[in-house]
Amino acid sequence: MTVRLRPEIAAVPPYQQGRPAPEGGFKLSSNENPFPPLPAVVEAVQREALRVNRYPRPGAPDLKAALATELGVDAGRILIGDGSATLLQQLIHAVAGPGDEVVYAWRSFDAYPLFVRTGGATAIEVPVDAEHAHDLDAMAAAITDRTRAVIVCSPNNPTGTIVDAAALDAFIARVPAEVLIMLDEAYIEFVQESAIDGIALQREHANVVVLRTFSKAHGLAGLRVGYAVGDPQVLRGADLCGVPLSQTALASAAALAALAHRDETYARIEVLIAQRDALWERLVDAGVPVPRPFGNFVWVPSQPGQEEAIHDILTANHIVAKVFADGVRISVGEPEADDHIVAAAVAIQALQ
Repeated sequence: MTVRLRPEIAAVPPYQQGRPAPEGGFKLSSNENPFPPLPAVVEAVQREALRVNRYPRPGAPDLKAALATELGVDAGRILIGDGSATLLQQLIHAVAGPGDEVVYAWRSFDAYPLFVRTGGATAIEVPVDAEHAHDLDAMAAAITDRTRAVIVCSPNNPTGTIVDAAALDAFIARVPAEVLIMLDEAYIEFVQESAIDGIALQREHANVVVLRTFSKAHGLAGLRVGYAVGDPQVLRGADLCGVPLSQTALASAAALAALAHRDETYARIEVLIAQRDALWERLVDAGVPVPRPFGNFVWVPSQPGQEEAIHDILTANHIVAKVFADGVRISVGEPEADDHIVAAAVAIQALQ
């Protein structure tokens, strides 16, 4: 006899992490920052490594204080976690259980259904519009008396589109005050225009929580550190759903160093933004219908059933990317990968 798992757990497909690249290829499947860690980050981690025999300080107070200054918010409105995805899972589990619903756009971050279903709640997936962006009107219409949370991802992973500020204001006005709104801003640092002011929104609306990470723009993916900003009571509920002392001192030290050297960090971000925009223009000029990207990746639409052929195309072009049933997400990585990306995208478009 085998151990009996909860039915909702047994039915959930596992999250598919981006595969590593073969020798001589380019790993463009996980939206990682291609730059090596800042020297100050490496030094901070090395110093903290001398104390790994001790538990970290609960709640990462030094990082919380630095973020409070950076964002202009009270430290009590910040919760540090093992990446923004973990915090999002904690928030979902804090508000939604069996019989409850969580609304989000689809396609969006493919860990959302995992987080919702492992908590026993029901995922309500609202299709993105023809421009691969959130259909906020349809999402608002999908809210029922069973809805406990909604997720808005901007820039949206994997399609790269953003939500209009005025449209988001109108959407928030239609969401009941007791329903949690999670604004997933994992890629917000790559947005140079038309950015939502999530920090202002969480001040104005007690049911809005903003989630951000150091994994992407700050290049700390291997250390897993993120944060949530919102109402202290909501964050306390999320904190109770997490593992005590799970935020490592190494991660906190690295994040503090990245903040202290923000000029170097943002100079690298500017380079990636310029590369992304140039790559997008090349793809559009080549006839590939790529929506304008606002993260550090591009979205190449495809059709269901083409996954195997797309994998072959990517392999032939020495690229590993994230392949979905309806498209391919390709990270902006080393500049020398761009020619391979364009060639692969043109070949994928030829399949349509």
